[in-house]
Amino acid sequence: MEYNYQAPRYLFVIEQVKEKINNGELEPGERLPSEMEFAKQFRVSRNTLREALRILEEENVIIRRHGIGTFVNKKPVFSGGLEELFSITDMIRREGKEPATEWLYTGFTDAHSEDIQELDLEPGQEQVYLVKRLRKADQEPLVYCIDKIPSDLLDQDYQLQHESMLESLQHDAGITISYAKADIKTIGYHKEISSILKSERDTPILILKQTHFDLNDRPVLYSLNYFRSDQVSFNVLRRRTV
Repeated sequence: MEYNYQAPRYLFVIEQVKEKINNGELEPGERLPSEMEFAKQFRVSRNTLREALRILEEENVIIRRHGIGTFVNKKPVFSGGLEELFSITDMIRREGKEPATEWLYTGFTDAHSEDIQELDLEPGQEQVYLVKRLRKADQEPLVYCIDKIPSDLLDQDYQLQHESMLESLQHDAGITISYAKADIKTIGYHKEISSILKSERDTPILILKQTHFDLNDRPVLYSLNYFRSDQVSFNVLRRRTV
């Protein structure tokens, strides 16, 4: 590959690091050499190297672990488009892995203010059926799921029968999900959630918030899904409008 040496040197370093990753010279999860050693390899100053590493970190090509070192970021195993209303069970199976569920809580409980707003609950009907689950792929923690359903949509003896929430609602409660509004953001280390997911302190967590609607445009399910960012990535297909 030819490089334009008139361009800033940190761009040269960025391209070199990416090329080493693409050709397998640097493996996902591998620790990078020290700044001094790396700067010598590329024949650049440490300031130039630091600028290159800063940009690579912003692009999630590398990850820095305080007090430990800098590593090549592992590529997520699972990916999906946010325009697709997917089942986590299906997402896991698409990658040839076996889904499993660890049940943490199920039962009727008082709704929070956010639940009331998202599910458009009426006064006097401010209870939800709450489900907390840890979803696993080949027994490895992948997603911590919190699902809430308006209590008046379910029988008092309702029990989630399927690993897929969408499938359970359709087959056991007669509720068909038509579409969902989604919002996604990232948080850093969270003592409780990171522990449940067995996620390392320096690994961010992706939060996918979704309000699901039935065929009559009625909000019937509010979900908070916490994904390990080293295992899952999302993308959005954007089309140009005329």
